[in-house]
Amino acid sequence: MLVWIAFVSLILCLLALDLGIFHRTARVVTVREALAWSVAWFILALAFGGFVYGAYEYKWLGLGAADDGQSALLKYLTGYIVEESLSVDNMFVIAMIFRVFAIPSLYQHRVLFWGILGALVMRGAMIGVGAALVAEFSWILYVFGVFLIVTAVKMAFMDTGLSDPKDNAIVRLTKRIFPVTDRLDGEHFLVRQPRLMLTPLALALVMVETTDLLFAVDSIPAIFAITTDPFLVFASNVFAILGLRSLYFVLAGALEAFHYLKLSLALVLGLVGTKMLVHTWLENLLGEHFHLYLLAAIVAILGGGIIASAIRSRRERATPLRQPQAPATPGAPPSADRVPGR
Repeated sequence: MLVWIAFVSLILCLLALDLGIFHRTARVVTVREALAWSVAWFILALAFGGFVYGAYEYKWLGLGAADDGQSALLKYLTGYIVEESLSVDNMFVIAMIFRVFAIPSLYQHRVLFWGILGALVMRGAMIGVGAALVAEFSWILYVFGVFLIVTAVKMAFMDTGLSDPKDNAIVRLTKRIFPVTDRLDGEHFLVRQPRLMLTPLALALVMVETTDLLFAVDSIPAIFAITTDPFLVFASNVFAILGLRSLYFVLAGALEAFHYLKLSLALVLGLVGTKMLVHTWLENLLGEHFHLYLLAAIVAILGGGIIASAIRSRRERATPLRQPQAPATPGAPPSADRVPGR
């Protein structure tokens, strides 16, 4: 229990520093600043991996009952990479939400901050329920595995595009329960005109929370395919989500360039789903370095998708668009570059 209290306190302190000091006033987040923050969150996640190794290797704070330091570290890093990569797919939807509700760049960080805070609470609850189910019914891991494989097939071969967020059932229900204004009022989610009303910022926040809940249905089983240790599951989720805000501002303008993102994520989900179904056989086949091979395979799939997307984008930029030629008009004089007799 002590390790959970300490970890949650650390996360709350980091969030308080983020909103209370570094982003106290609303401002546009530049790509350079977002990139610096993305690197900072990544370094912090790796540093916490050092704590994971020491805690599980030397049994600090009651951790490490089932894993040694190396095994726990590999599971934590694998979970972190899987969750971070799945979060990138979520960015497409977030960008669409901001466009539909006309949220200026000035206020997007505030929506993401509170959206991610809510996501941490929701995922914590889902992880708690999932861990209890796995502990009580071990066969549910096979259900998770089948679910991930089915999701991977749908992601790879079916159109998963979302409808207009304004037509979403949650948005319609919110508008029925609460009065909503069409005007923004700075960075406020509520405005008095003369009664309290929700602003478009609040509707965007509702959609961000709903979207994360839907994506968590995929990502939570994926992390349980890697480890069933609740602390490792929660820690990898938390650091992946914390880095999502800054990563969004880095990639927001280039999301369309990731042509093979969905295929890469589908392969990752298929891999972890298969691993969940044949875990014992794979571990016996690959030996003690099984989790290292899994991590390497996931990194190779994601890296291959990024490289293939970059190659395709370069080819598309290098290929000039052919301008259609207007049909010749009967009786018109020949063009200057076509002189008769040449």
